[in-house]
Amino acid sequence: MNWDRVEGNWKQMTGKVKEKWGKLTDDHLTQINGKRDQLVGRVQEAYGVSRDEADRQVSDWERTL
Repeated sequence: MNWDRVEGNWKQMTGKVKEKWGKLTDDHLTQINGKRDQLVGRVQEAYGVSRDEADRQVSDWERTL
């Protein structure tokens, strides 16, 4: 799925995001508001991984949609 569709359907996607990254709060998801780079940053911050690793995780998740 392309990211424009994720961003457009962000409210529906938040449940899937929470399944994958349970440490992200509703406040985080509201602030991310469908922006891929912000999701990568929040995953990096919440899980203490590198930017590259967070980007890889988001890319892998994106392919499952």
